[in-house]
Amino acid sequence: MLQDDQQLVQDFLSGDDRAFEQLVKKYLSPLYNFIFLFTHDRNIAEDLVQDTFIKVWRHIARFDQKRSFKTWIFTIAKNTTFDSFKKKQSIPFSSFEDGEGKMTLEVIDENVPLPDEILEKAEKTEDLDRALEKVPELYRALIVLAYREDFSLKEISEILHEPYNTIKSRHQRALQLLKKAFLGANASENGKESYNK
Repeated sequence: MLQDDQQLVQDFLSGDDRAFEQLVKKYLSPLYNFIFLFTHDRNIAEDLVQDTFIKVWRHIARFDQKRSFKTWIFTIAKNTTFDSFKKKQSIPFSSFEDGEGKMTLEVIDENVPLPDEILEKAEKTEDLDRALEKVPELYRALIVLAYREDFSLKEISEILHEPYNTIKSRHQRALQLLKKAFLGANASENGKESYNK
């Protein structure tokens, strides 16, 4: 039976190094996928995942065990990734902001399928991945955290260090962008099919 995160943390703090290895094994792939959304570079993503685990290892004694370990580790991963962008002076998402730092994205037609319908229609994970690639990183991260990692919007606001209401409205926009990207990808695929016939 898999132990829960809190128990593994306690075991590690009690001197069981294997408990930390289990935490690494559990979160290695989800953290890599999350960080890769921002870096688009496998080597950089691998380095940042390693940096994240080093920080977790160093600071785990200060982890508040009343909180979610998953939220805590994803917050560290996000901070580690954004810190690396700051050091390189290439802050992500700047191309989607106006002079005042506000997001400037087109208004999207609401008369499209609901997210659940899209997820049902995406026969393969690749279909969804293709659509996600067309969604700006800021929104893509939110979708992945909510629908692949099952974080609540409250937890996402903690991870991204944004007010809950900001995340709530950004979530709606993220879903609209995903719907638009998904429908656009499907339309082009259907066009190819009809052209090939």
